[in-house]
Amino acid sequence: MTSILIADDQALVRVGLRKILEAEPETNVVGEAGDGEDAVSAARRLEPDVVLMDIRMPVLDGIEATRRIVRERPGTRIVANGEALLAPSITRAVIEEFARQSPASPPAPSHALEQLTPREHEVLDLLARGLSNPEICERLVISEATAKTHVARILQKLDLRDRVQAVIYAYETGLIAPGARG
Repeated sequence: MTSILIADDQALVRVGLRKILEAEPETNVVGEAGDGEDAVSAARRLEPDVVLMDIRMPVLDGIEATRRIVRERPGTRIVANGEALLAPSITRAVIEEFARQSPASPPAPSHALEQLTPREHEVLDLLARGLSNPEICERLVISEATAKTHVARILQKLDLRDRVQAVIYAYETGLIAPGARG
């Protein structure tokens, strides 16, 4: 059995990952950390086989936390490559978990949304529904490079870190409602 420590500053991401990983018979989530310093301490204390590490975290970033963990426990495997960690199927599970926790009446959309082009709004809507880049390409009849460019610009304009934050943003601003499907 593989023991796993989840390190991410977003509680929703930790909850979603834990839920998914605990459904796997060969994995055991031994702990969670909300910042890099806590991740180093938890890795020292819990001795996990794998740490799922977010790169951008408060107190101590994931890169430095990774250095410290590997220095102390060279056998621990870290996932910290800067890419979106969650596959579309996992993103959908996180969306469903978020939808269960969402307030009944979402706040009004942010003024940052006005920066998005009409096509970026379309991409954000599909992204928020958990579609992968290839699925977005198929739906909008665009190339994968174009889809990636739209996603990157959306994240930049809305000051979001990754696809998961985009999903959360879409729910929090009422762009998408719980139960909406791609």
